[in-house]
Amino acid sequence: MGLEPHLQALRNTLSGELFFDDLLKSLYATDASVYRMLPLAVAYPETVEDIRKLIQFAERHQMSLIPRTAGTSLAGQCVGSGIVVDVSRHFTKILHLDKDRQTVTVQPGVVRDVLNNYLKPFGLFFGPNTSTSNRCMLGGMVGNNSSGSTSIKYGVTRDKVLEMHTILSDGTEVVFGELTTAQFLEKTKKDTLEGHLYRTIYEELKPSAVQERVLENFPKPEIHRRNTGYAIDALIQTEVFNASSRTFNMCELLSGSEGTLAFTTQMTLKLDLLPPSEAIMVAAHFDSIEKCLHAVVPLMKHDLYSCEMMDKTILDCTRNNKTQEENRTFLQGDPKAILMCEVRANTKAEVEAQAGGLIETLKQTGLSYAHPMLFGEDVNKATTLRSAGLGLLGNIIGDKKAVACIEDTAVVLDDLADYISEFTSLMRDYKQDAVYYAHAGAGEIHLRPILNLKRKQDVSLFRKITTDVATLVKRYGGSMSGEHGDGIVRAEFIPMMIGEENYEILKRIKQAFDPHCIFNPGKIVDAYPMDQSLRYTVDRKEPEIHTLLDFSRSQGILREAEKCNGSGDCRKLPEFGGVMCPSYRATRNEKDTTRARANALREFLTHSTKDNPFNHDELKSVFDLCLSCKACASECPSSVDVASLKAEFQYQYQKDNGVSLRTKLFAYNNRINTWSSRMPRLSNAMLSNSISASLLKWTFGIAKPRTLPLVSDKSLYRHYSEFRTNRKQGRYLKKVYLFNDEFTNFLDTAIGMDALELLEGLNYEVQIIGHEESGRAFLSKGLLEQARVLANKNVAVFKDVITAETPLIGIEPSAILSFKDEYLKLADDLEAAEAIARNTFLIEEFIQNEIKLGNIRPEQFTSESKTIKFHGHCHQKALANQSSSFEVLNLPRNYKVTIIPSGCCGMAGSFGYEKEHYEVSMLVGEQRLFPAIRNTPENVIISANGTSCRHQIKDGTQREAEHPISVLRKALL
Repeated sequence: MGLEPHLQALRNTLSGELFFDDLLKSLYATDASVYRMLPLAVAYPETVEDIRKLIQFAERHQMSLIPRTAGTSLAGQCVGSGIVVDVSRHFTKILHLDKDRQTVTVQPGVVRDVLNNYLKPFGLFFGPNTSTSNRCMLGGMVGNNSSGSTSIKYGVTRDKVLEMHTILSDGTEVVFGELTTAQFLEKTKKDTLEGHLYRTIYEELKPSAVQERVLENFPKPEIHRRNTGYAIDALIQTEVFNASSRTFNMCELLSGSEGTLAFTTQMTLKLDLLPPSEAIMVAAHFDSIEKCLHAVVPLMKHDLYSCEMMDKTILDCTRNNKTQEENRTFLQGDPKAILMCEVRANTKAEVEAQAGGLIETLKQTGLSYAHPMLFGEDVNKATTLRSAGLGLLGNIIGDKKAVACIEDTAVVLDDLADYISEFTSLMRDYKQDAVYYAHAGAGEIHLRPILNLKRKQDVSLFRKITTDVATLVKRYGGSMSGEHGDGIVRAEFIPMMIGEENYEILKRIKQAFDPHCIFNPGKIVDAYPMDQSLRYTVDRKEPEIHTLLDFSRSQGILREAEKCNGSGDCRKLPEFGGVMCPSYRATRNEKDTTRARANALREFLTHSTKDNPFNHDELKSVFDLCLSCKACASECPSSVDVASLKAEFQYQYQKDNGVSLRTKLFAYNNRINTWSSRMPRLSNAMLSNSISASLLKWTFGIAKPRTLPLVSDKSLYRHYSEFRTNRKQGRYLKKVYLFNDEFTNFLDTAIGMDALELLEGLNYEVQIIGHEESGRAFLSKGLLEQARVLANKNVAVFKDVITAETPLIGIEPSAILSFKDEYLKLADDLEAAEAIARNTFLIEEFIQNEIKLGNIRPEQFTSESKTIKFHGHCHQKALANQSSSFEVLNLPRNYKVTIIPSGCCGMAGSFGYEKEHYEVSMLVGEQRLFPAIRNTPENVIISANGTSCRHQIKDGTQREAEHPISVLRKALL
């Protein structure tokens, strides 16, 4: 009968949720590591009682619980064969702030940067950080003892944990916190599991011989970033065991224990005062790794807030990521490595003096060739570049990847250069060009070999390299795990790193806490083999997946999905900017992340036994809420193009399951509008009349609250015919071809006319030639064959007329940008498609370029004052830029323009019209866009360049939004 009936019974008793379907299990089979283990179930506990029930269930059925927050662990901490317990959905409260004591109590699912945004008005913040700080959670940080770039100033997470509320393996709730020796000894007298734990710790660590052996074998105490095994070396430095002023706190043991000892439900953390407001970053450039590392020791004599290193491999990855391109403008030449050193002070003069001292030291060493100073927003850009580093490594095309296994080693700072020299020699023996990415000021280097873990030979190297590096680290008295934890990848090497006898102490501590091995087995003690349970079956025959879209640049659709390394950037919340991922931001469900979609597709394409591996309802479910905003292609460090993955999935799935009537309605909308435009009054009467409109909505599954778009009196083609006859003759600055997209032609004709009049008024000859619709509606519905026909026809129409001198420009972003995106995956004549794409521009981009050339000037526009708020289309943000719209709207001298930091509007073409998607669509709009507009006075112009965006703004706020071109046309003198 199996466990399913028991799981069903458990589900019925929980306040939260429990899932054991194939989709959810596959999504939680991986984290950000190289491992994959299919769990038995996934739980989202809502209460502490839920967690207790899960523990009791695991005890009764001899299974395990794997605690998880954001799931960005690099060492495999969050994978296992038991029940994954995800606290990121419900355990997200900031419970109490004590401003006077500078402490805060939080649940484990609180995001680190969310906490710091909450604390900022009080002048406080939580110091330890990670490169994933806008989505990583405090529970994961405590579990891994995270530290990040600021550890040289603010320490590691273990230093900040004052108290932990936990549930032990017997279901009892215990609070761990600071204890004097007397209080500790009193605890040992308890006839409970808690008492047993204190007795075990005391008996194991009290003998002086044990303490000597621990100090002799554990990583050197000067290395603050040391996570190897349980922190018994920290416990023996307390007053219970030594003549020390430090009180005992079991939280030091639980921090870094990776959820293997108890289940934490809340933590009280020590806070720091906000750092000084004035900051300068000195970005020292080096022409070798060796010179870079030799500069660290003299630079660390300065009062640095961070000292971070990136090598050429990672810097080169940033070239291929649109979001990071603008963050790397400070780079000079082609450095082999850079050191990013930040100084802070309360005044500008003080911080400039500190930065000057840094540069003087660099000059004295003679090691660097450039050292630009970064100020203000440029500091944030450089920090963002560094934070994206590990995720950017997923951009390496093909099966060889930068593998996380030895990326967490830490040594004493004075040993760093020599250690890296030996490490480099070791890698050379393995014919490896390792990736160097470092918290250099803390002596920690994230070193990654480039391996293909689909091949047995490289899996063997995976073990050999890790073993040899562990031996090297041990020789230097270093820590194999600096901040990313032991997990699966390094736990095997703990006996080597701390000695077998000390390792036996760890095992006995684990036994005392968790006698039936309920909590996250295979991590720290009794480790899973580091070269098994990998994401990929070794030496498998790669599945042959035939697609209509061309994924050859990624070496196929499967490798496009495999680019996702689990870094979880798609889980960042709206307050941290960007667009990705709109549906996750609305639902907060892992299923609705970009990561989930890529992982699910990888799972089913790899393991499906069906003739059509796309034909799975689980894939339909995971792609259902994807808005195809394209943000992932630019914001995801690995540039996973989920919009294209979704389009291909829809196409392949519909081969076996057919195309619904509603899908056809939306896909063939341009044909319907063609017919409607012949009788616009009758058509619009039916669309606006409450009875007929309600009948249409009910018939086709359209959300009742939606307003239906009306057709224009005349198409833009007809308007253009009249316009061409009446326009002036003269000497034009330039000829441009306007793409008359299907939305502008029939629905937004007035905007098309504004574009014609504006460009003509600015002395440009505008040509509209006969062409096909863009195919956007077909692309959004997976009707790729129809889209390909249109793409090929449009390429044939434009290939002989579009050049750098005669560009193609368009009004609707989703239509014109198809030439720069999907057409390159659809067109038979790829060479022609690429040539057209190079000379295709959003109309605002074209005007922006002409402004730079001096062809368009502010004096051509009104001097009247107006205030404008602009919302940009998602495709513009992903494939072009918002600055073009911003500059265009700012052309009139007295126009004051701001960009709404709005993310996605939520409409996404037909998505927001579909009744089952309406609620999510509006939730997306409510994240940032709707509130910003509602808080805007009526005399402020709302501008948006997407037709869907304007409809969403109207339905969500009852405000009319104007296209930037319409705003500018009205301002033209």
